[in-house]
Amino acid sequence: MKTYSGPLSDHFDGTRFYDPEGTELKSFGQFLKWRLTPGRHRWPDRVPSPYSDTPPRRVPEDRIRFCFVGHASWLIQTAERNILVDPIWSERASPVSFVGPKRVNDPGIAFDALPPIDTVLVSHGHYDHFDRPTLSRLAAKFSPRVITPIGNDLAMKHADARIRAEGFDWDQRVELGSGLAVTLVRTRHWSARGPFDRNKTLWASFVLETPAGKLYLVGDSGYGGGRLFRRVRDQHGPLRLAILPIGAYEPRWFLRDQHMDPEEAVQALLDCGAEQALASHHGTFQLTDEAVDAPVEALQAALEAARLPPDRFVALRPGQVFEL
Repeated sequence: MKTYSGPLSDHFDGTRFYDPEGTELKSFGQFLKWRLTPGRHRWPDRVPSPYSDTPPRRVPEDRIRFCFVGHASWLIQTAERNILVDPIWSERASPVSFVGPKRVNDPGIAFDALPPIDTVLVSHGHYDHFDRPTLSRLAAKFSPRVITPIGNDLAMKHADARIRAEGFDWDQRVELGSGLAVTLVRTRHWSARGPFDRNKTLWASFVLETPAGKLYLVGDSGYGGGRLFRRVRDQHGPLRLAILPIGAYEPRWFLRDQHMDPEEAVQALLDCGAEQALASHHGTFQLTDEAVDAPVEALQAALEAARLPPDRFVALRPGQVFEL
């Protein structure tokens, strides 16, 4: 497969991307140490959500409608445009259909109930965010623009030429029409889809500008002292709402640099200054050691410790809707 080539930068060395403010990635030996250490909670085979959404075809510009599809997947509707974030309708977050993390609840919107999709935002190349079968289904049915960090666009087009993928670098701003625009912003993470392509594609979060306010959409990120969240506040604020990940964080010695825990997510909300937050990246695929309900319980405790009202940072179930 063709890989990205372009000018050197403060986060690209000509072959691989890197985080100039980050830490070294864990080694394969450290990964094996984690996976061979007891302490992993066993999730139930099914944790069904009592909710299922049938979205409207369009939503006007003075409203923003969010539906939590599950894990890190969202449908955002505003300004007569429909945007999917990190969509995965597959049964597994895996390169194959017969092994790998399996979903414990159905997507909060049946695929056939989706409204016309105009734009898809894909934050990075991990299988729980960049799901090729879902992107192919979306391309066949809606042919949306797919906005993603550089390198991922090449992987998408190699997998399916119908996917209208466009790759962008950190700090690039893309006009989406109807008064919407998205800027890719730095996030503390990494990328890989196999054993030999680590960090050959870029990762990012998104700031989505809408007529009803700016949204900060974080796919995966370590907290890293909060610098990146404060930078978004300073460069892109004020923010109406942030979608922040709260799951896939145990054990901390291995995952601290790539995933926030709920306490750090609450601090990230305070750092970025968003008026409201919605929780993401929890309760659908078991990727790490914590129990299925641990992130939401820890989020409630972290909000109480920070003396924030529980409705400032809300954890939805798949199929639930939140509106501004």
